[in-house]
Amino acid sequence: MIKNDLLLRALRGEEVERPPVWMMRQAGRYLPEFIELRDKYDFFTRCQTPELAAEITVQPIRRFPLDAAIIFSDILVVPQAMGMDFEMRPGVGPWLEKPIRTLQDVENIPVVDVEEELGYVYAAMDLTKKELDNNIPLIGFAGSPWTILCYAVEGQGSKSFDKAKSFCFKNPIAAHMLLEKITQTTIDYLLKKVEHGANVIQIFDSWGGMLSPADYDEFSWKYIERIVNELSKVVPVTVFAKGCWFALEKMADSKASALGVDWTITPELARQFTGNKKTLQGNFDPARLLSPPEKIQELVVDMIDRFGTQKYIANLGHGILPNVPVENAQAFIEAVVNYKK
Repeated sequence: MIKNDLLLRALRGEEVERPPVWMMRQAGRYLPEFIELRDKYDFFTRCQTPELAAEITVQPIRRFPLDAAIIFSDILVVPQAMGMDFEMRPGVGPWLEKPIRTLQDVENIPVVDVEEELGYVYAAMDLTKKELDNNIPLIGFAGSPWTILCYAVEGQGSKSFDKAKSFCFKNPIAAHMLLEKITQTTIDYLLKKVEHGANVIQIFDSWGGMLSPADYDEFSWKYIERIVNELSKVVPVTVFAKGCWFALEKMADSKASALGVDWTITPELARQFTGNKKTLQGNFDPARLLSPPEKIQELVVDMIDRFGTQKYIANLGHGILPNVPVENAQAFIEAVVNYKK
């Protein structure tokens, strides 16, 4: 049994004494102990070395009274397992030398054994679970099929992902074949994460907001929903789709336990669009963590007042920025932990 099950109770919609709190990308970037490891080991070495990934996962747990840990990894480990040789280039970010651009490229993508190709993730989870000692839940995650397609076709990050969108609009057969392959691999990957101790699964649709509502339905949501339908049989699932406020009403009718929201929508509208059917998670602007600690605490109290303490998980509206002072992250977390109505 998990000793602090506040997050799990909030995901089930049960009454809680205060909202649980964790932060997207809490494992890394802004912590001096993480920076020390970052300076010694490149990004994917950290992801692929179970001892390093486990250590990074628990670093923020040692510092802060967080209600969950999230395994240190990356959404690109899934396409890497599928034969796409992603690297992380300094000053560039994700880089794929040979992007997916044709039907033949898609057909050449193999069906893989996730345990064989991604065993290092499961080993990191096993080590992390021992370290956490059932004190708090462990969150496992994956990118949405659409978001993975964006990187696979574009070959790198982009402000518009116009190559990825063009690929889908000009070659829908190839696009849907690629999305199918990513979806099935992701389902297999996440089910295995649950076997290795993930108490919650989160799907990150980082680039869903690049699509129109109609295109979102076709190229993103239907694949996310398939993942949710499979995983929700065994574990609570949170869907975080950045910039996709327009899809909240549809998402509220899914089997997801929670929906993440970013800072571009008010708590009131998020509740209205979801009909209060779902636990909501978010939506503090990560840049607001650059405010003075007293201001951060004031804003956090206002955020909780507006979302309400029930069916709510306090979090950021996207990942924590690397230049956030540690004491500011602490101010955010403590404001939630000490919240009083």
